Amino acid sequence: MRRWLRHPLMAGFLLLAWLLLRQSLAPATVVSGVVIALGLAWAFGKLRPPRARVRHYPLLGKLLLRVVRDIVRSNLAVAWIVLRRRGRFTSGFVAIPLELTDHYGLAVLACIITSTPGTIWVDHDSARNVLLIHVLDLVDEASWIDTIKQRYERPLLEIFQ
Repeated sequence: MRRWLRHPLMAGFLLLAWLLLRQSLAPATVVSGVVIALGLAWAFGKLRPPRARVRHYPLLGKLLLRVVRDIVRSNLAVAWIVLRRRGRFTSGFVAIPLELTDHYGLAVLACIITSTPGTIWVDHDSARNVLLIHVLDLVDEASWIDTIKQRYERPLLEIFQ
């Protein structure tokens, strides 16, 4: 069965989601749900993305703790900006040259930057390997470049490359 259907759990959850969304157990709904679930699970099995190679698990744990701390700190900073109302702040874009080329490392970096309040991943130019982010309160562009490269990119290079 695994040879024909490589992701049976996915197919089961897709069927369950289909039935919950349709709110019906009519035979036509069940049959169409089975066809859709099997088709999507089969298509997902054909994608076969390469496996991520994590080279340094303890550093991954440290990075996770750093990101959680930075998210809490950033939440407080953004709340302070919003609640002050009379304070002036300057938002802007920052272009950051990257050394990181691993697709999984870039995906993790995108999650880190986007989940940190006050920053968002805007664009990544893969030809030049330059990341463009938007910062809510941009005081010093050089400090943002240094922060992203030292706090996040350097550990991700050790973890994934």
